[in-house]
Formats: sequence, structure tokens, C-alpha cells
Amino acid sequence: MERVIQKLDQGWFIVSHEQKLWLPEGELPHGAAQEFQLDGAIGMHIGEWENEPVWLVRQNRRTDMGSVRQIIDQDVGLFQLAGRGVQLAEFYRSHKFCGYCGHEMHVSKTEWAMLCSHCRERYYPQISPCIIVAIRRDDHILLAQHTRHRGGIYTVLAGFVEVGETLEQAVAREVMEESSIRVKNLRYVTSQPWPFPQSLMTAFMAEYHSGEIKIDPKELIDAGWYRYDQLPLLPPPGTVARRLIEDTVALCRADYE
Repeated sequence: MERVIQKLDQGWFIVSHEQKLWLPEGELPHGAAQEFQLDGAIGMHIGEWENEPVWLVRQNRRTDMGSVRQIIDQDVGLFQLAGRGVQLAEFYRSHKFCGYCGHEMHVSKTEWAMLCSHCRERYYPQISPCIIVAIRRDDHILLAQHTRHRGGIYTVLAGFVEVGETLEQAVAREVMEESSIRVKNLRYVTSQPWPFPQSLMTAFMAEYHSGEIKIDPKELIDAGWYRYDQLPLLPPPGTVARRLIEDTVALCRADYE
């Protein structure tokens, strides 16, 4: 799957190292490889966007390296491909040696995997499932400010699924741990690949059942019930969190306007 990039190779270039992305002038490189001094680099074709190839180049450009969050407002398909590239680059970097026998591994030529030629073990990129849930109480929605978020953004609750746990059980546990709230009428909405660092967000909507808000200070700075037309600063468009909030607002408008 890997080959030498030629100077006339066209497309989008995901240049990544240590979970960072090369963003010259704040944008993904797009055009001919020679325009970005990428000819001669080892690249991997990881997808197509607008009928052009998307290339992954595992390389540190030292300057203009940023987070894939910086392009979260791009078209969803391109953002997901960039996330795929960053995740694959980190997978290859962190699997240079076999975890069973310690020998050096090599990139598979037929699939996204790392192979050990000594013990013949095969490794694939691992994805961590997460849940994210919007909770409605009449014409209000539960929103929280997380300790990991900056800029005063309020969003819905989320968390990782634990070993031996269903998605539904994860929702109930995370909501209880973070806010002391119990929910009911859980409904699946959608999912979103989330490369921070290698998650799959599984989105739900739920209704309030019982309990008073009592936040976990290790996870949340603040949480409260917000009327659908009096919301605080929200996550950016394109995120599954924003979609859940907007969907909940639409339901409230239908019932209360």
C-alpha cells in the first residue's frame, strides 16, 4: 500500500506525526506533490475526496503542525479522511515492534495492519467506542462544561464504554457518574468517527427520569438545565454533539411553540 510519491502526484496530502497534522497556512495541502516538497516521500493512498486521491505521508514538518481539530469545520468527509490519516500514522508509529515477541514489524501491503515476520502476529488499528447523549427535561436540555474543554463551551455528556458493557449501560453509568441523573427512553441517533485519538462516538438521545444534578468535579466544571431558546456557547457545527443539541432544540420547538 505504500509507495514513493512522484512530483506530479495530485490530491490531498495528510502529513502527520505524533497525532499532529501539517497545515501550511492553516489548510490541508492540496495540489501536486512537488508544490509541497513531498515528491520522494513514502506515501499511502487512504481514500478519495472530490474524485482526487487522499495520501497519507508519515513525516514531521516541524513547523505548521497542528491538531486535526483545526479543520473540524471542513466538509465531514474530508475531516474524517484527515482523522483516518492521523490515526493510521499514530498506529504505525506505535507498532514498530511486536508486543508478543519484540521483533520489528512491517506495514501490510494489502490492508491497514502491521505484521510480524518472526511470530506472524497481525495487528490492526484499535478503535475505542464512546457514547454521547443529549438529555431532555421538558423544554430544557442538560448541558455541561467539561474540564477538558476550553473557551467556555457547554456540551452534552459523553464517555468511554468499559469492558463487558453495552452501549446502553455505558450511557446510564456515565450520566450517573458525571451528573447523578437517571435517564429513560434511550434512543440511538447516529455515530461519528472521532480521531481524538481513536474513538467512535455513538450518539443517543434520552429523557430525564430522576435525580438532582451533582457534578463529578474531576470531569465537569459546571452543568445545568438550559431552556432550548436560552443556550450557552455550543460546540462547533459538524460535531455529533452539536447535532444532538440541534435535534433536541427542534423537538422542543415542535412541542412548545
